[in-house]
Amino acid sequence: LRVTGVQTCALPICETKIGEINVNMVYGGMRGMKAMVWETSVLDPVEGIRFQGYSIPELQGGVLPTAKEGGEPLPEALFWLLVTGEIPSDAETKQLSQQWAGAADLPAHVVQMLDNFPSHLHPMAQFAAAINALNSESIFAAEYAKGTHKSKYWEHTFEDSMNLIAKLPSVAAKIYNNLYRDGAGLGVIDPNADWSKNFTDMIGYNDEQFTELMRLYLTIHSDHEGGNVSAHTSHLVGSTLADPYLSFAAAMDGLAGPLHGLANQEVLVWLTQLRKDLGGKNVSDKELHDFIWNTLKSGRVVPGYGHAVLRKTDPRYTCQREFALKHLPDDDMFKLVAQIYKLVPDILLAQGKAKNPWPNVDAHSGDRKS
Repeated sequence: LRVTGVQTCALPICETKIGEINVNMVYGGMRGMKAMVWETSVLDPVEGIRFQGYSIPELQGGVLPTAKEGGEPLPEALFWLLVTGEIPSDAETKQLSQQWAGAADLPAHVVQMLDNFPSHLHPMAQFAAAINALNSESIFAAEYAKGTHKSKYWEHTFEDSMNLIAKLPSVAAKIYNNLYRDGAGLGVIDPNADWSKNFTDMIGYNDEQFTELMRLYLTIHSDHEGGNVSAHTSHLVGSTLADPYLSFAAAMDGLAGPLHGLANQEVLVWLTQLRKDLGGKNVSDKELHDFIWNTLKSGRVVPGYGHAVLRKTDPRYTCQREFALKHLPDDDMFKLVAQIYKLVPDILLAQGKAKNPWPNVDAHSGDRKS
């Protein structure tokens, strides 16, 4: 039902009433107002995110193929599930990994552009610029210019999307290496490695535990309904028949804002400042309690807490917390995040302004970047 251009629906379900709308809902940024049909994932206020009907614990419990027995699900396996609605076999997942590995190389002009950017240019600005520059590789744009029939649009869009997904780790790794590894090269992409493994190899992390964390991280961030800023932006730009590279680059510009993806960075900045202000690693509950209240009284927020839809702790937060409890229980930053989790909800409830005092995914994923 979802195609480039005009969308139609002739099924009986299309006449189903999905909600009531009032002016406050419109002014409130569509919160509480159903305005889309999104097949790949559903965000329930109480239950949390489900991907094609599966919860995160179910996906972690062996539903999806993994790189090793009992390991975290592979994001390419979730991609298969999202697109087809079916659980892929190990062989199908491996084939997808190999396809992405085979298309991961970057054009020389994109590498040169990234090398010429100043170090103070934010990584997300570099990321979006590089994706825009990858428009040179667009099959859709080339075929559209030739006058391809509109019935073929989806095929060329799909090809572009697959190639773009393949190249995203290379773009991110190139930016990371330029900023933090003195311009180290990406190395040779292993055609037999999974998407996450090739990415961690590119940025110089050979710890299998870190790679497992990356597999989990990329899986839980793969989809989040279609109404968030970045997803909506990509659809809006794509509706003009802009190719997937341009559409995705626009989405990344939306993701870069502090009320969206940059919240992840804001968490780390806030945690780092907290430790600096309170003098080190071991912070008492009383010190932390006062620091949190001072943050709120100064008109700032506790980054990573609250969600426009969820009314419980984000399951994506929970699965990262469980990973840390299993593998990194003595990590100083994790212990601080756990301590904050113990205190912040009650403080936000006492303040009385937060409808949802529980942490979202950023409250945990931000600290892991340290």
